[in-house]
Amino acid sequence: MRIREALLAGPLGFGTAPLGNMYRDIPEDEALATVDAAWDAGTRFFDTAPFYGAGLAEIRLGKALSKRPRGHYVLSSKVGRLILDEIEDPGGRDHGEKGDIFKHGRPNKIVPDYSADGTMKSIEDSLKRMKVDHIDFVWVHDIAQDFYGDRWLAMFEIARTGAFRALSKLRDQGVIKGWGLGVNKVEPVELLLGLTEAAPDATLLAGRYTLLDHERALQRLMPAAQRKKVDIVIGGPYSSGVLAGGHHFEYGAVPPAIGAKVEKISNLCAEYKIPIKAAALHFSLAHPASAAVIPGASKPERIPEDHAALKTNIPADFWYALRKRRLVAEQAPLPIDG
Repeated sequence: MRIREALLAGPLGFGTAPLGNMYRDIPEDEALATVDAAWDAGTRFFDTAPFYGAGLAEIRLGKALSKRPRGHYVLSSKVGRLILDEIEDPGGRDHGEKGDIFKHGRPNKIVPDYSADGTMKSIEDSLKRMKVDHIDFVWVHDIAQDFYGDRWLAMFEIARTGAFRALSKLRDQGVIKGWGLGVNKVEPVELLLGLTEAAPDATLLAGRYTLLDHERALQRLMPAAQRKKVDIVIGGPYSSGVLAGGHHFEYGAVPPAIGAKVEKISNLCAEYKIPIKAAALHFSLAHPASAAVIPGASKPERIPEDHAALKTNIPADFWYALRKRRLVAEQAPLPIDG
């Protein structure tokens, strides 16, 4: 099933990576209050993963949603890593380019496993952590260069013969609604879309179709997804926070060139009296392949900002100016092109 057909309350979802204590130790009550704020604002699509704080985000999300009817929201999680009972030093983990973003999470050992058996075990464990009876969409997580370097193609091949087939079977049996990848890189999605055997329903693409980074995805990925009717869920629409007043880009420090571009976009937004969050969300959703967008948050007050941003009426002249000033790729679809 295409995810746009499954969504219950529009394209705005909630990404729960921050609830896994990404960057900081988030108090339990604050994390739960953030999920409650999302629900109260009308969010009915929640995305999570075992990797986020070694299961912490799933546990918190499940706890917060336990008072909600399971049939009243869409839930996605991920496979590719198993969370063990064995304890390790979170600061000593090798997360490739992502460093120690979850060093404040649980200390449980995290091991990669993209096999069919590992996929089934991961789903079973996620159901237990969240205390739910089913997951709607499942993403195969992080089979890409940013986590595995030159080994990523070998990991992808394990997933192709393991996770992909297992998830296709679960979908065909009606256990899940659909599956795809959950990655921060364009190349794995391009590879997936070129396979003849696999038939993904959607894919979560984080950080690669934003105001600050979209040129590569526009070359092949987005056109191929549109052609094959594989929905794209846009993760990280604020580019790790820099488009929302934060101090991170790509999970790290903001490079000077990116900071300069953000300033130009911010100044344009100020000219038209619109929040930069609104420009970011509307841009990411303007491509026909985009089906949903899932910004993350760790504070309740951020949630209403996201919903207000999506409801913002952005003047057509803003988009014309954005394109004229070459702040987006010339071929990038904009709301004025519809």
